[in-house]
Amino acid sequence: MDALIAPEGSLEILSRVEASKLRDAGEGGLYDLWRQCSLAVLNSGASDDDVRKILSRHEAFQIAVVQHEGGIGLELKSAPDIAFVGKQMIRGIREHLFAVLRDLLYAHEDILSNPRFDLRTSRGITDAVFHILRNARVMRAREEPKLVVCWGGHAISREEYDYTKVVGYALGLEGLDICTGCGAGAMKGPMKGATVGHAKQRIRDGRYLGLTEPTIIASESPNPICNELVILPDMEKRLEAFVRMAHAIIIFPGGVGTAEEILYLLGILLSPENDAERLPLVFTGPSSSKHYFERLHAFIADTLGPVAQRRYKVILADPVAVAREVMHGLDKVRAERAQRDNPYFYNWALNIGIDFQLPFEATHASMSELQLHRDQPGHDLAVNLRRAFSGIVAGNVREAGIRLVEQHGPFELRGDPKIVGALDRLLKDFVAQRRMRLSEPSNYVPCYRIAV
Repeated sequence: MDALIAPEGSLEILSRVEASKLRDAGEGGLYDLWRQCSLAVLNSGASDDDVRKILSRHEAFQIAVVQHEGGIGLELKSAPDIAFVGKQMIRGIREHLFAVLRDLLYAHEDILSNPRFDLRTSRGITDAVFHILRNARVMRAREEPKLVVCWGGHAISREEYDYTKVVGYALGLEGLDICTGCGAGAMKGPMKGATVGHAKQRIRDGRYLGLTEPTIIASESPNPICNELVILPDMEKRLEAFVRMAHAIIIFPGGVGTAEEILYLLGILLSPENDAERLPLVFTGPSSSKHYFERLHAFIADTLGPVAQRRYKVILADPVAVAREVMHGLDKVRAERAQRDNPYFYNWALNIGIDFQLPFEATHASMSELQLHRDQPGHDLAVNLRRAFSGIVAGNVREAGIRLVEQHGPFELRGDPKIVGALDRLLKDFVAQRRMRLSEPSNYVPCYRIAV
């Protein structure tokens, strides 16, 4: 469908210089990235996570910035029909479309090309993430801690998805806001449930914050319930944005992407500098997910040990208990932040090592060189395990990773037999439970090989 749409919010009023800059960016080196991210937003609701199939189906799609009633507009050609009701674009999708333009342009012009931000240092990266979030106007300086980050997979069962909605409902009744990766499955369910809880409590300003990044957005199209969307430049900055803004984190069932998030968080919390950090962390799912969490719990024991297991609590089939645990934890977060004069809206005090912040590019060389052995501190092992899962995500759903595997075969992972053995068992369970990808889950061909 063809359309001309006008912006809302921060892009409504622009100077001529700003409008010209947007047009130039759209016509220049950012165009392919902008087009792909915009297509992902417009494809919201489609049941496919194969980025190349999505791009192939919509080869004729085009997007351009045009002058429109004194400001700017977006001209769309051959946009997916799923983004429209009749001839009108769904409002949430329209907001997301302009969020893509806002964030890609800001990151390119004011962060990645700005010598003020030294992206080779931990402090520089943390500052960059802060400015991206502030530019998107998603930080609330005077609000009490109530933002709950929910992680989990998009390729989950119907029972698991329904459970995420019930947990979201319980959180909404408590007046809590939701932040997810903004896609389908466990990223959509908590938002959907919370809308009902908020409605019953007459909360009209409930927040459903979505954080994504360009290489994953096509396979995890933002769902329109998300009323605040931010596109971070890469996966590592996205993960940092989650943990800097979170007041509590809930883990639902998922696959390798969820495992990557868990290893990222546990690795940070295992750092000695974060011993005093208070961050409620709950693993939860329906009774049918018991085996999933048992396997995950065993994997963490075999790799990071009991000290990592003590950082979270497992609660099955009890959404109300999950909400109560979060509320109890938020009291500790409030007290700890107040004592350390650490703001609620961005956790500056959390120490995140540079190895967790530098972007990891999955190649056959980088994957085979990962240090998967016990002869290193727990947080360093977590860095390498997180990168292993990140590489598998790349091989599963990211265009560049898929192409590398097709050209050179699966990525190879090697290391300590106990570590890679635990990794192999967990991955085999993900394959057996069809958690690897949404597209053709029963025909999944591994993009990795475990070398023992």
